[in-house]
Amino acid sequence: MSGTRRKPGRIGPFVSGFQSSLSEQGYSALAVRNMLKDVGAVGRWMQERDLQPGQLTPAAIAEFRVDCLAVGRRKVPSVKSFEPLLRFLRGEGVIAEPPEPESPVGRLLVDYRRWLVAERGLAESTVIRYENLARRFLQLHGVDDRFEVAALTGAEVVAFLLRESQRVCVGSAKGRVAELRSLLTFLFVRGLTPRLLTTAVPPVAGWRETGIPKALPVGHVQLLLDSCDRGDPVQARDYAILMLVARLGLR
Repeated sequence: MSGTRRKPGRIGPFVSGFQSSLSEQGYSALAVRNMLKDVGAVGRWMQERDLQPGQLTPAAIAEFRVDCLAVGRRKVPSVKSFEPLLRFLRGEGVIAEPPEPESPVGRLLVDYRRWLVAERGLAESTVIRYENLARRFLQLHGVDDRFEVAALTGAEVVAFLLRESQRVCVGSAKGRVAELRSLLTFLFVRGLTPRLLTTAVPPVAGWRETGIPKALPVGHVQLLLDSCDRGDPVQARDYAILMLVARLGLR
């Protein structure tokens, strides 16, 4: 691995101040170095996702973790490990304080979070991801102080899922399906939708072994050709077919 220092992406303008803040709080040099490494990784991820510093939330960090796991990264920092960065950015006025649940959407999200923990028993990082998708979905169907979810249709559910899936990989899209089905189940259990809409959520296709199969070694191909008796009309035909397959790379 090269010793070249990698750029911290969208968090770049705040790295110096954050580093000084950590040192003032008494973090060791090793701890600061490790935290800055994680900050750089999330900053580059934000740049790929076109997220601005003000959009960095625990839910966004949870999505970052999912993407890290999806690409096979071994050591993935927890959502909690980014709390010093979030506190620093809040102090700098870059991101807003978490809003109080005063709106109908906010109150429903609090209820949904409790349901995910008490009824589903999900881990904190998973709850954050589920809550993040629920917020986007509910904000699309809430108007002022009333909800439109009672009139939800299967077509609207599918349209939302398609929009979500366009910007993520297949693995993350499958996660969106699970998150959306969970929310729709909750809305039905709470009596906010007259029917269970989970059946309207389509699965995400992700077949294995869809690539082009590997070619046979040259020696194996020659053995196969030599096994054909070209004095026999049928085997002569087989030989011709095998030659076409071998020479033209047909599958």
